[in-house]
Amino acid sequence: MKQTQLLKGVLDGCVLAILARHESYGYELMQALHEYGFTSIVGGTLYPLLAKLEKQGDVTSTIKPSPDGPDRNYLTLTAHGRESLAEFQAQWHQIQSQVSHVMGEKKDDA
Repeated sequence: MKQTQLLKGVLDGCVLAILARHESYGYELMQALHEYGFTSIVGGTLYPLLAKLEKQGDVTSTIKPSPDGPDRNYLTLTAHGRESLAEFQAQWHQIQSQVSHVMGEKKDDA
């Protein structure tokens, strides 16, 4: 199974989690994802995802001047985005527990 198939289902949640910490723009988000080990993420994956998150109301964007060149489109998590992140985290913990159980790890008591 290709990693991209697994990644597709969790990338939205990862981006929301990063934006929950601070506003960011696309290239900065891509760098953060790379630092977390998601080195296969490219602009062709990230930018459509950001547009989808904005269309869903999970993020808002504001154009701000950049000291290093053209203006940047900063993204901020909305209240709806925080709810989406909380839902993702709950689903992630459940799936993580189920997969760990199937893979032979001990089931958490929590």
